[in-house]
Order: sequence, then C-alpha cells, then structure tokens
Amino acid sequence: MEKEQVGIIGMSVMGRNLCLNLERNGYFVSIFNRSYKKSKKIVLEHPKKNIFCFKKIKDFIFSMKRPRKIFLLVQSGIVVDKVIKSILLYLNKYDIIIDLGNSFYKDTIKREIYLNKLNIKFVGAGISGGEMGALLGPSIMPGCKKSVYDNIKHIFFDISAKYNKTPCVDYIGPDGSGHYLKMVHNGIEYGDMQIIAESYCILKNLLKLNNKEISNIFSTWNKGELNSYLIEITSLIFLKKDTDKKYLIDLISDAAKNKGTGKWVCKSSLEIESPLSLIIESVIYRYISSLKHERNCASKILIGPKKQFLCKDKDAFIEDLRRSLYFSKIISYSQGFSQLYKISKKKKWNLNYVNIAKIFRSGCIIRAKFLNKIINAYKKNINLKNLLLDKYFSKIICNYQFSLRKIVSSSVLYGISIPAFSSAISYYDSYRSKNLPSNLIQAQRDFFGSHEYERIDVKGSFHTNWK
Repeated sequence: MEKEQVGIIGMSVMGRNLCLNLERNGYFVSIFNRSYKKSKKIVLEHPKKNIFCFKKIKDFIFSMKRPRKIFLLVQSGIVVDKVIKSILLYLNKYDIIIDLGNSFYKDTIKREIYLNKLNIKFVGAGISGGEMGALLGPSIMPGCKKSVYDNIKHIFFDISAKYNKTPCVDYIGPDGSGHYLKMVHNGIEYGDMQIIAESYCILKNLLKLNNKEISNIFSTWNKGELNSYLIEITSLIFLKKDTDKKYLIDLISDAAKNKGTGKWVCKSSLEIESPLSLIIESVIYRYISSLKHERNCASKILIGPKKQFLCKDKDAFIEDLRRSLYFSKIISYSQGFSQLYKISKKKKWNLNYVNIAKIFRSGCIIRAKFLNKIINAYKKNINLKNLLLDKYFSKIICNYQFSLRKIVSSSVLYGISIPAFSSAISYYDSYRSKNLPSNLIQAQRDFFGSHEYERIDVKGSFHTNWK
C-alpha cells in the first residue's frame, strides 16, 4: 500500500534524520528549509529516495494532498510562530501541523487555541532520542485532541522506536501535555546525568581510579539494576582516546551547557508546588559549572579538607556507590512522575503513567531497565502519588539508604561536591518524616506577618500576639 506524502520544515540534523526515517518507512517526503541549499543537498545525497525539496513555501505546501501533515523541526520559541505564520496563507481546513521541537508547553497551548479557531489542527509532540533516535526511531509524546492523534498515529507508529515490537508512542493528552511530558523527561535526564557525574567524581577523586577502571565499573553496573542507556554510554566515554592517544574525557571542559528545558521544568515545579529538589540541584549545578573563571579564582582563595581519603574495603565502597546511584535514580524518577501527577490533576489531562513509562523503554535518552518496575507500580495502583509508596521501590529505598548516607558523609568530609546525592537523601528523610520543624516556620510567619497558622489540637486558623 502506497503511503501518503508528508512534509518537514527544518533541515537541521533532527529534521534531516526524521526525513530519512519517514522515507525508509515508505512515505514520500516534501522538505523545506530557509536555506534551499541545505534541502537540495539532502536530495542530491539520496537521489534514489522519495525526498523532494522546494524553493518556495507555497510549492512545498501544495505538493501534499489534503489534509496535509506538516512536521516542524525548527528552533523553539518565536521561530515556530514565524514558520506557522508563513504557511497559514496556503493551508486549508483540517490540515495538521506537528511541532516536534522542544517547545514550551504554554506556547503549545496558545498555538493550539489560535489554530483551532482557523480550523487548522495542531499537535505538540515531544520526541527523545537525539539525532540517532530521529533516524532510527525516537520515543514520541504527542499532545493534542484525541481525534487528531487518531488521524496521524499510524505515522508515529511507523517511525517510532520499538520495544519488543511495541511502538514507543502513545496518546499523552490534550493541548500542551506532550511537550510538558518531554520537559519532565528532560528534567529526569538532567538528574540522571548529574548523579552519574557525581559517581564519576567520587571514583576519580576519592578512590583515585583511572579511566579504564571507571569504565569497567560502569560496564559492570550496566549489567544489573542500573542497566540504562546513560550508564552504557558512560562506560564507553571513558575509553575514548583523542588522536594523540590521550583520554578525551580528560580534555573536555567542565563547563556544562543547557538548552532551557531544565529551567522550564524547575519553574513549573515551583508554580505547582511540586518538590523537584534533585532535578533543581542538577540544573543549578550546570549553572555553577559555567562559572569557570570564577571557580578558577575561588580555587586559589577558598580551601577545603586536605586529609587524604583512606578506604579499607574498596569493593564495599564501590557497592555502596552503586546502591547510592540507584537510590538517587529512584528519587529522580519519583519526583518527575509526582510532578506529572500534580500537573495532570491541575490541568485535567488524565495522564496514563503506565503508558508514559512504556514509551520511555526504547528510543529515548532516559530508557532504563527499571522502567518496567515503574510500569508494574502504576498497574497495581494507577492513582499512586509517589513511587516511593510502591512496595518494590519502598523496599529498595529503605535498604539502600544506608549506603547513600555513607557516600554523602565521606564526600562532604573530603570536600567532594555531591548536590544531587545530598538532595536525594534529604528528600527521602523529609518525605518519610511524620513531623517536620515547619511548625516553627509557621510561628515565625505569624509573628512577623500575621499570616496565621493551624493547630494540631483544634480546627481553624489562628493568630497570636507574640510580642
């Protein structure tokens, strides 16, 4: 059966690779880029493929049968709005625009409202997997009206990653839910990368292990509970050498960059009052890492512990670190899914956490073996507010807490910065506490601002003249 013609605007690496993905799956693909040379180059490189480039946006639009399906893979923000404006003149009722970029979910909501008034359908779909995911199959998170999704889901099924032949895509919910999920996915990704980096720092600076030894440890960890894409690639990174035979990891600047999605998910957590502490610390750490010049200056002025770390049982310490990494990973995912639970209630999105965990199992950056444990947790209780309350996760976290306490204590005593590990154990201790010292905070607020407080023995709100 001959597949329909679809269109892609934006021929950066992601757009180019998605174009090849679509064509490989039997679609005729019209492509358009602001620079015609870029589009033309792709056609020339693949002369036998059903890819067609156009100089004019009008010709690009008219090359497709109605209702048209047009994928946008352009820079998020104002560029998306400019592109939409440039094609509206040539679109017809019921044509579908699919934004596959890292758009802010509130922008997606506004765009859908605007385009619906014009009878143009709009989909805000998060995708994960990087450039290779776009080429071979990404994890896809579409947010839109269910009827619109039903009209295009066959395309998503064809081009998505597969886990045991199951497409890593499912209907997420209305309006901005798809891009919100991608934002939370990226937040979890920040957390995962940070706790892995902290583990590396401990192995290198406390145990004084070399790159090959660290690679072997990560490779071993990837065979067990920690099995995941990020652990796998980390084990490979430590073995890569530059042309002069030096380990590349030792030549890379320690100033980490970001593209904004981490900041968005942190801001949203504050807006809906969801404690995303580990992920927030991971984002802040990138900001600190970017202060390279300041850190260089501070390193000459500020001092830390000088005592050398002595390890009586290296294997036991490494096992404690492995358990700490898994503990913190559970906290990161727990906070991310807890935030999804809160936003779903607030926006009435009715998110399906079983299906969300399923689509993360292949194609995406945070794919990991333990996602199946998350699926099982939500199958048992679809209204689970926090993964830590699930039997499997509560058992693991209660047992592994002692390892993390040892790792955090050693790191602090010997001057190793571990904000995500520290945040993980702090969140755990706060969440498990029946009583917190926040009663004092309430008293202080009432003392200086007459904000009132509630009592544990009498119902109602109270104010005291403390002076």
